[in-house]
Amino acid sequence: MGDGGRNDVLRGIAFVGCAGAPVGSGAVPLAARAAARRRGSGPRRIIDVHAHCAVPQAMALLGLTFPSPSHPQPLQPQTLKTSEDQVAVRLAAMDAQGIDLQVLSINPFWYRADPDLARQVVTLQNETLAETVGRHPDRFAALATVALQHPDLAAEQLEHAVRRLGLRGALVGGSVAGVELSDPRLRPFWAKAEDLGALIFIHPQGVPELSGRLAGSGLLGNVVGFPLETTIALAHLIFEGVLDRYPGLKILAAHGGGYLPSYAARMDAGVTTFPGGYTTPLKKAPSAYLEDLYYDSMVFSAEGLRHLAAEVGPRRIMMGTDYPYPWTDRAVAHIRETPGLTAADRASMLGDLAAKVLGIGDHPHPGDAP
Repeated sequence: MGDGGRNDVLRGIAFVGCAGAPVGSGAVPLAARAAARRRGSGPRRIIDVHAHCAVPQAMALLGLTFPSPSHPQPLQPQTLKTSEDQVAVRLAAMDAQGIDLQVLSINPFWYRADPDLARQVVTLQNETLAETVGRHPDRFAALATVALQHPDLAAEQLEHAVRRLGLRGALVGGSVAGVELSDPRLRPFWAKAEDLGALIFIHPQGVPELSGRLAGSGLLGNVVGFPLETTIALAHLIFEGVLDRYPGLKILAAHGGGYLPSYAARMDAGVTTFPGGYTTPLKKAPSAYLEDLYYDSMVFSAEGLRHLAAEVGPRRIMMGTDYPYPWTDRAVAHIRETPGLTAADRASMLGDLAAKVLGIGDHPHPGDAP
């Protein structure tokens, strides 16, 4: 991890998370993982595709303050001071969980910014991500940020991030300041993402329109609202024909794709039961598009993961932890312990699929010319 003596924060990237490495994760030691790879019985590299960080200086451009241990935000994990070497802490947590490489991403907070301000925020974040990955290319990759409220600018930012900065795609919200991802105004961005072969990670921000109904005990705005927004976003991409218009898109859906994989057959039944409600012709049954998407493994139970694999195919799932939010420290064990998966299925989920889609290791970078 660098020379060990210098500050690895770089421009103030904040690796938010708990101060200690997780325990009880069921992780396989590094030496054992390397031996398994040599035998051909495991993934070449265990990759976490769902891991967050923040750039406090970019947040400050919008008047936002990054939470700190002395002023924590409700429902946020403890954070480290940005003046400390946070890379070491994150690497220790990764090692404890048996993770070789994390794909860093930043949840959007800039979707209402004007073009000039949005450009400043995104430039600072993407350059900081690229610098961090450059220091630790064997442990980190990253997804870019884009100003999706300005689609032409977002397309430009995506191309620069992939072709010039070496980032592997982008994270976007499940909607853009109330605009659905299927809106025709976003076509320049989707066209550019398809052209680049870049992975687009759809990560929900909740459903603020339902804030009243999701109020009260249970943190429903998160535990219900987040997977609900992913469900709505994916359904719009299917039914508004975006996936037909851009068949080469690589889309990764957070939290196992929300509720859609659990009730996709209702979409098919709806077409035959109420055909007048479907104004955009599709090239195939709505549920068939689920096999064209990718999903993280954040479904919390063996039965949930088995069911997701049965619905979308085991080779469409990539391991995710949602780190540093303390949802789980057993993502690796979750996949290893789920019954009904073959050794090849597990190797794919644990890292081989992510390496192929993201162009990590022996695979070409998404931005490379064919």
